[in-house]
Amino acid sequence: MPFPALVEPGPPLSPDQLTRYARHLLLPSIGETGQRRLLAARVAVVGAGGLGSPALLYLAAAGVGAITVVDDDSVDATNLQRQVIHDAMSVGLSKVESAVDRVRGLNPDCDVVGRHVRITDENAREVLAGHDLVLDGSDNFETRYAVDTACAELGVPLVWAAVYRTAAHVTTFWTAAPEGLPAVGLRDLFPDPPEPGSVPACGDAGVLGALVGQIGSMMTSEAIKLVTGSGEPLLGRVLYVDSMASTQRSIPLAPSGRYDAAVRRPAAPAPPAAPETTTVSATALAALVEAPGSPFVLDVREPAEIAFGMVPGSAHIPLATLRDGDPDALGVPRDRTVVLVCKAGPRATLAAATLRAHGYEQLEVLDGGMLAWVDEVDPSLPRY
Repeated sequence: MPFPALVEPGPPLSPDQLTRYARHLLLPSIGETGQRRLLAARVAVVGAGGLGSPALLYLAAAGVGAITVVDDDSVDATNLQRQVIHDAMSVGLSKVESAVDRVRGLNPDCDVVGRHVRITDENAREVLAGHDLVLDGSDNFETRYAVDTACAELGVPLVWAAVYRTAAHVTTFWTAAPEGLPAVGLRDLFPDPPEPGSVPACGDAGVLGALVGQIGSMMTSEAIKLVTGSGEPLLGRVLYVDSMASTQRSIPLAPSGRYDAAVRRPAAPAPPAAPETTTVSATALAALVEAPGSPFVLDVREPAEIAFGMVPGSAHIPLATLRDGDPDALGVPRDRTVVLVCKAGPRATLAAATLRAHGYEQLEVLDGGMLAWVDEVDPSLPRY
């Protein structure tokens, strides 16, 4: 069935706008009416990072009239490899401040505002209310599921994407889609978030910068189709992109009946608390590794991360190898305290849980991981 346009057309275009958007006006699928819809649209972009950067730039260039940028992070030098809305002068600034300045400079037709806030279950609905659609370029599962729930409650479409190393998924969710269209949401694709730390973030796994540019641009294409009622959005389909093989595959996605329960379900009883793992500070560990009877320090990062430096004397077993193997056979001792190390802490905590399940008892996690080691012990090592 034809896809309905999300937004009613705004006022007639000015002479300057006729010139600025001429290449859109020449497209039969957009034309003057579609451009007026874009100028009347209100779009929220969650995340001004790898995906949000190209999405924001192309939303602004397309003439989306009102854009809200939502992010709670600041620009880091490691972001510049892919987050093209920021530049070297932006390092240390909030991503919202940097992105808003860039969008305002790109197109004065755009009324752009920033929300320097981390979206949670408690505030997502308030932050996203009043928008015609939402683009989610966030980098953590807590935010993704909070955004999905809020969009389901508000009845607005959600353009969603995720990138892992050199591959990506992109789709459109809309649990309130008009009759005859697939009313799908994130929970139809992934019913529950993964265990914390079990899926490496790009800071742990790496990511191809050009790929997030490609996918962020595709998110904007989805937004333009939704606003103008043109083409065939990815509603009911997930596009899988493999940049190394230069392939794209469309995967059908059907409603699973989760959404009434997911959005309005009563609070479930809290699961029993897992045993807490003791942490050790970087400075305390530095003293321990120099002392008699030092602990067994086990680095569970990926092999490529080892080039950034290690705690002196530590052994290396990647988390996946540890979880799939026999710790005894891998050489993890039972008669010494084992200190688990990763970049920031989550993977080391998962490694501790794995060892505990095998009967290991003397376990500690380096608090803050190698980033804390760099900050507190050895600043000659690079942060990454």
